[in-house]
Amino acid sequence: MPKIIVMDMSLKKSILFLLVIGSLSSCVSNKKIAYFQYDEIDQANVSNNYKTVFKPDDLLQITVSSEDLKAVKPFNLPAVTFGSTTDAVVGQPRQQSYLIDSKGEIDFPILGKLKIGGLTREEAILLLKSKLDPDYVIDPNINIRISNFKISVLGDVRKPGTYNIPNERVSIIDAIALAGDLNISGRRDNVMIQREVDGKKIQYKVDLRSNKLNTSPVFYLQQNDIVYVEHNNAAIQSASYNQNTGLFISIGSILISLIAVLTR
Repeated sequence: MPKIIVMDMSLKKSILFLLVIGSLSSCVSNKKIAYFQYDEIDQANVSNNYKTVFKPDDLLQITVSSEDLKAVKPFNLPAVTFGSTTDAVVGQPRQQSYLIDSKGEIDFPILGKLKIGGLTREEAILLLKSKLDPDYVIDPNINIRISNFKISVLGDVRKPGTYNIPNERVSIIDAIALAGDLNISGRRDNVMIQREVDGKKIQYKVDLRSNKLNTSPVFYLQQNDIVYVEHNNAAIQSASYNQNTGLFISIGSILISLIAVLTR
């Protein structure tokens, strides 16, 4: 009789183990992982008009050009090198960088402190033109770009990390593609985008399975945005199971051995 009891307990242990493994390895529904499967695209609200808004810690490259090279020379130091006699540009032009401080200001040659933070590129260009024309440069041509534009993609993706964006235009789909797409265990229905607006951290949630994503205010990302993909429940449970499996099996083995000894 004692041997029968021991065999019975071992069988129960094996069945329990198989049930746990089976529940963790159940099939994933296609509806949970396919992109753009819900809702119609609201074409009236889909916009390709993306505007970069300058923020503190942005590193700007500003180039001022004009037909009068001598007039723009003080506003490009040391971005370009001029010939000593011809005033012609020598070598490859290099753009000057200006860091926006915590007050949203840059220190620009001759003009001094300029409030750039919170302005779009077009607004910043108009501001500079109003300061330069006509007192310093007649009809200047101004180019501004962010040299440290970056976004971060974290969580359940194949290649989490921080990515530099040279053209300052990146959608959430682009960001996910840069990170190698979501793992099969990543939640498509609850992707978080964290953005800083006026010094405050704001979080948005999007569903990659819905076509409403195309009209989301965070479809186009801004500099320093963070995209976080959450693990699904199965992945979390699986991780917890894998960490504790050895401990549980050891405890179970000890309990089974004690029961077998006590029932002899």
